[in-house]
Amino acid sequence: MNLPVIALVGRPNVGKSALFNRIVGDHSAIVSDEAGTTRDRHFARADWNGRQFWLVDTGGLTDDPHMPMDVEIKRQVLQAIEESDLLMLVVDAKTGLHPSDSRVVDLLREARKPWVLVANKVDDPSTTDFYEFYELGAGDPVPVSALNGKNSGDMLDVLVERIPVVAEEVPDALRVAVVGRPNVGKSSIINRLLGEDRLVVADKAGTTRDAIDTPMNFHGRELIFVDTAGLRRQAKVEDGIEFYSALRTRRAIERSDICILVLDAAEGLHNQDLKIASLAWESGRGLIVVVNKWDLKEKENNTAATFEKEAGEKAPFLKFVPFVFTSALSGQRVTKILELLLEVDAERHKRISTSQVNTTLTEIVGRRQPPQAAGREIKLNYATQVETAPPVIAVFGNNPDLVQEHYVRYLNNSFREAWGFRGNPLRIIMRRKSAKSA
Repeated sequence: MNLPVIALVGRPNVGKSALFNRIVGDHSAIVSDEAGTTRDRHFARADWNGRQFWLVDTGGLTDDPHMPMDVEIKRQVLQAIEESDLLMLVVDAKTGLHPSDSRVVDLLREARKPWVLVANKVDDPSTTDFYEFYELGAGDPVPVSALNGKNSGDMLDVLVERIPVVAEEVPDALRVAVVGRPNVGKSSIINRLLGEDRLVVADKAGTTRDAIDTPMNFHGRELIFVDTAGLRRQAKVEDGIEFYSALRTRRAIERSDICILVLDAAEGLHNQDLKIASLAWESGRGLIVVVNKWDLKEKENNTAATFEKEAGEKAPFLKFVPFVFTSALSGQRVTKILELLLEVDAERHKRISTSQVNTTLTEIVGRRQPPQAAGREIKLNYATQVETAPPVIAVFGNNPDLVQEHYVRYLNNSFREAWGFRGNPLRIIMRRKSAKSA
């Protein structure tokens, strides 16, 4: 994507995520009282006065070499700095100047990137002294309060003045939510697709706490991957971070076009996996199932086909969903995921002409008439596709409320036989024909 990138950097707990939320206009980054909650680079698209840009939230930089995660955060922050056009150095005006602030400035100077010094937590400029930050030699501090929004407009004015003008001619991106239970390899799959370690991967389940938006381009199409915190059963969602992660995963599904459900080959398809798949399907999202760690699975004849068949028996809608059996570790069949994304997206936007729909409806009804209600005739007169993404077909008749559910499923399956709509829910809605066409 050809938009300028602004990254927020600074030591832990200065309010970077709160500022991120204030600028983006929602609560897409986790904010809690626990220092160091934000672990990955967090992308979001924002705009101010017609200027659009990517905003990147980063983990807090510390100096503890004995903490492996802190080392990983530093590596990722350095990568965010490298990719950015402008940096927001965020400091805490309530705490005052901290030795770590100077060390972050040293990092920025080494990067030779322009930056803006932002003094956060200035809830009342008349009572908060933020002038000591001039000692950093990083220019005039811009006072702001992420909490109440005070001076945020002035801060954004300064930011857009400093970012380069980049012309953008990009079609709407395809948003892909990567979902699944914790520790099945969602981040590893995305890292393999991107060809770089963009997301923190650790052996500890639940490392990914936020939904991380990561853009890439494939065959001329812009894709934005959303790597989400693993959904757990509600009973296990105990602390606030876990709760908001689960909530955010559901929101990520709602914001996406297609969901990739990642499973662990060794563990198979759990009830929780089915719940996540159903949530995506019922939300009208496209769906691809990626069975990861397939290289570790003991194989017999038709192991993959058996896996798909058993999944379809547990949830019939999975018969219409493509499965990919992969290994993020070795890269086996991972690029197949990108090809399937474009295929499922094309199926998602497929539009069938009304004449074709009506011809097929006549054939379907000719094979099997709708069951008649006692004393009331049921006729299906015509049909048309009324929506795409996901596809919706409206079937018009004289008594639509009397058409039984199993016959609606028959219509659904028959339309699918004709046109596929692979990887997408197909909705059939029954409508009463107008008196004009009676």
